[in-house]
Amino acid sequence: MFNFFARILGFSKKKSIRILMYHMVLPKDKSYKENLIVTTEDLEKQFEYIKKRYQTLFFKELESKKSLHHKIILTFDDGYYNNLEYLLPLLEKYQLKATIFIPTELIQKDEKNDKRKMMTFDEIRSLNPKLVEIALHSHTHRNYSQISLQEVEEDLRENMAMLEEKQIAFTKVLAYPYGKFPKKNPQKEEFFRMLERSGITAAVRIGNNVDYYPWKNKFEIKRIDIKGCDSFNAFKWKLRLGKIKL
Repeated sequence: MFNFFARILGFSKKKSIRILMYHMVLPKDKSYKENLIVTTEDLEKQFEYIKKRYQTLFFKELESKKSLHHKIILTFDDGYYNNLEYLLPLLEKYQLKATIFIPTELIQKDEKNDKRKMMTFDEIRSLNPKLVEIALHSHTHRNYSQISLQEVEEDLRENMAMLEEKQIAFTKVLAYPYGKFPKKNPQKEEFFRMLERSGITAAVRIGNNVDYYPWKNKFEIKRIDIKGCDSFNAFKWKLRLGKIKL
């Protein structure tokens, strides 16, 4: 409770940081009624609103920023091809930055698909580094709460090794597949030690709340889930409070 009022009154050194979570972007006439899809029309309206009120940044820039007042991180999971088609032009138009989390095995398998849904490694490598930061989203996209610690460690190693092999620069921030990781001790403590040992600098879950930097726990950072069904008013409430309902 003290921390809450300290932040409100300006006594705390921690600064609020909003991290928005997106997945797919498609025009309204091509989109499906799925919460993982935000239409280009809705996204542009959201970007217009963000541009007027916030400054976007990458995870790798957090330490170098003296002030986080009105700062926001835009994140997109999975590396869908529609991000290249529809997200990148909007980032360019509004001069915003976004972090895209890449699950390397899904990209690798999809490259052989005639009707591929994901970007190729060549396309990922060609993304403008002034607009896009690449980060980690596992290799196999398995639920980390349902596999062994050794399997997770090997999976992360593969995730990083493949990006390095493809000469794709990346930040060692992890987005948990499905937002899942071990929640109970001692497994949770062992899991976080493994992340530290693997060189992971931070990890994001869902959580649907505003977070604060420096992080209370760098491996449990909360993101705000922006859904395709959200009205613009709902988006503004989420941006302000992290959730629609108090």
